[in-house]
Amino acid sequence: MIALLEPPTMAPSADRPVHLPVLLVETVDALGPRSGVRYVDATVGGAGHAAAILQASAPDGELVGLDRDPTTLVYAQERLTAFPGRSTLVHATFDTLADVLAAQGWPAVNGILLDLGFSSLQLGASGRGLSFQRDEPLDMRLDRTADVPTAADLIAAGSEAALADLLYRYGEEPAARRIAREIVARRATSPLGTTGELHAAVWRAVGGRRGTAIDPATRTFQALRIAVNDELGQLERALPQAIGLLKPGGRLAIITFHSLEDRIVKQAFVRAAAGCVCPPGLPECRCGHVAEVRLLWRKPRVAGPEEVAANPRARSAKLRAVERLGPGGR
Repeated sequence: MIALLEPPTMAPSADRPVHLPVLLVETVDALGPRSGVRYVDATVGGAGHAAAILQASAPDGELVGLDRDPTTLVYAQERLTAFPGRSTLVHATFDTLADVLAAQGWPAVNGILLDLGFSSLQLGASGRGLSFQRDEPLDMRLDRTADVPTAADLIAAGSEAALADLLYRYGEEPAARRIAREIVARRATSPLGTTGELHAAVWRAVGGRRGTAIDPATRTFQALRIAVNDELGQLERALPQAIGLLKPGGRLAIITFHSLEDRIVKQAFVRAAAGCVCPPGLPECRCGHVAEVRLLWRKPRVAGPEEVAANPRARSAKLRAVERLGPGGR
């Protein structure tokens, strides 16, 4: 879905959750914003990174921001009123990036950001079911206007084997079979329709103990959220688009929050940075493959102790970045 955002209708509120952008300094440094050029924040969220990019590219750098969540786009537009005429916000998933920029008349850009985490605005919004901190309907759709199955739908329809596979594949949950068995047993008597009911099922299955560092239901909630929103599929579809849309010298920065995302990004960047990919032993290159990008760093940037203390969600964040090469891999 692609739609230009309407003017904001929601006034700022005193109790609105504060969104702290993760790895802000490192991200701006990676993108190197400058005046007179174009940038994309493909997961604009609360616009913390977008505002910093526009500030660093003053007076006339431009930015297109995408988000699949129409609620956060309203917050983003409010925040970006400090940069009049320099930003356009679009309701779209980031795997439609090429179509969005074509509609804007932007054939190529100087920098693209993907922040794959969730803002406090999303986690704190009642009714989404993204967190087990409150008992809410098991929805988990980031765009609740999207006609896709909710987490409750997946739990109700999946076989025990299918649920176990989902929890293991997307949550890397070692107790996936036990949890799936408990879910199927419970839904036989009563549907699991809320976060509290699912949380209780996981605790019953794994024998969780309160006071542990990570709640035993964390991986289950992650797996269902990824499945509902097709997060890994979108990332795989978006990566080649993002690299292809960069001008020579343009940069792509991606912030991930779990190993599944980071593995996809790392492997895609390594492939794009590789030269010849012919099998070893051939006397000459036959593949014709040339490097598209160079890695800015071999290892990802991570949050320091001060940032983690101020924003605990930053503890799992990893930032990777590449720079687009010119023709012939130069």
